[in-house]
Amino acid sequence: MKKKILIAVLTFVMAFISVWMPSQVDASMNLGGAVSKSLGNAGVGVSVRDGDTGQIMYEYYGNTTRKPASNMKLLTGAAALALLGENYRYETTLYIDGYMSNGILNGNVYLKGSGDPTLQYNQLTTFATALKNYGIHKVNGNLYGDERIFTGEQLTPGIAAEDESDYFAARTTGLVLSPNDDFDAGTIIVQVTGGTAGKKPAVQALPNTMGMTLSNNATTGSKGTRNTLSIKRKYGTSQVVISGNIPAGSTVKEWVSVNNPTINTMYAMQQAMKDRGIVFAKTPAIGRGAVPQGATRIYTVKSRTLKEMFPAFMKLSNNSMADIFVKTLGVEAYGKGDTQTGVKVLREYGESIGLDMENWSFEDGSGMSHQNRISPNGFTALLYHARGMQAYDTYYSSLPLGGANNRLVGGSLRTRFTLSAYQYRVAAKTGHITGVYALSGYVKAKSGKTYIFSIMTENQRNSTITGIDAVVSHIINHY
Repeated sequence: MKKKILIAVLTFVMAFISVWMPSQVDASMNLGGAVSKSLGNAGVGVSVRDGDTGQIMYEYYGNTTRKPASNMKLLTGAAALALLGENYRYETTLYIDGYMSNGILNGNVYLKGSGDPTLQYNQLTTFATALKNYGIHKVNGNLYGDERIFTGEQLTPGIAAEDESDYFAARTTGLVLSPNDDFDAGTIIVQVTGGTAGKKPAVQALPNTMGMTLSNNATTGSKGTRNTLSIKRKYGTSQVVISGNIPAGSTVKEWVSVNNPTINTMYAMQQAMKDRGIVFAKTPAIGRGAVPQGATRIYTVKSRTLKEMFPAFMKLSNNSMADIFVKTLGVEAYGKGDTQTGVKVLREYGESIGLDMENWSFEDGSGMSHQNRISPNGFTALLYHARGMQAYDTYYSSLPLGGANNRLVGGSLRTRFTLSAYQYRVAAKTGHITGVYALSGYVKAKSGKTYIFSIMTENQRNSTITGIDAVVSHIINHY
């Protein structure tokens, strides 16, 4: 009897293996064909893991390191959530020194920052109101920003001179302002509106010029004419040059990086004080300065939590946040807020969770540098580990969701995977720098199983986005 039962069990197992094994092998072989057909064989790396077991189901040069572009934020984000925590907040504090006499402050006003990437003009207005409530209506002194929490270069490594004006290449300091809820810290929004043909368009800076100068050399063209408008900060200066043609009735907005974030924030503070009716006895010096011992604390503003920041960080691929998080990791781990120290913390975090980082190299947390190198298998291992993180729900939900229309849900994938068969199945981080296109994340196949994937391409003359999406669609259909 026992022998018959054993034979029956073996027969069932062999039958199961004969059904399951070929299907998995066929799926991998077919995926290999899809990779070759959609992406070619040069400069391509792919890794696919079972979402439940972490087993590698398919790889193509999976251990070869490549430029990750913004996929680098997957590591930065995981480290920030694990080491800082979802409830981490930044603080910005207002101080004064000197003495008061009949509503006049005979002393200086200080803002001390800790790197808050969500600090906005309305918080500066709150500070100005606090000064007013303290009884100050006139200041006989100066304005200083204390940015000492971060040290080293303000600009992340590898930024080309021609990109320095752009929002994705903004400088970051310990006291930096964001113009809106995208939290592109270290930028202002320059808005240009075409009016009467033949005349200069209207130009406005949001939240204000923050000490920058706007040189309006643009012209309004008649309706229907070509838009050739250019809005660029002149390299190494605080001058934004607006040139070219804008059709009448059109409006263009451009995010432009500021030249000196701390100083620019203090210029904005001066404007906030003016808006609240606080005047200066003379034109104040605006600069950097440490809060002196014995200064009086007036008010502290706390940032949104890290959890609340993450959708803008991941879905909109926010480089300023990545750079600030890396410096913050350096501060919290070693008391040193520079990029190099923060990158050291990223490596130590990766090693602590068992990632094989022997051949990895990176010099920033945003992915802007062309010196960064991570493997597809490394990314899928990281993403598999993330499923066991305490903050996994925050991590996962912050990823762009394929085909989701809402900008803060779909993010950089909102116009991809829009067909109903693929919509809402792909939660992944996009990545692109010159010659590089990448996508790494989670995909729910039609079988109902979740797979973890990383597709990295580099040295590409043309976009590989369509090919990458075709490979992910193949996983959905056949796994």
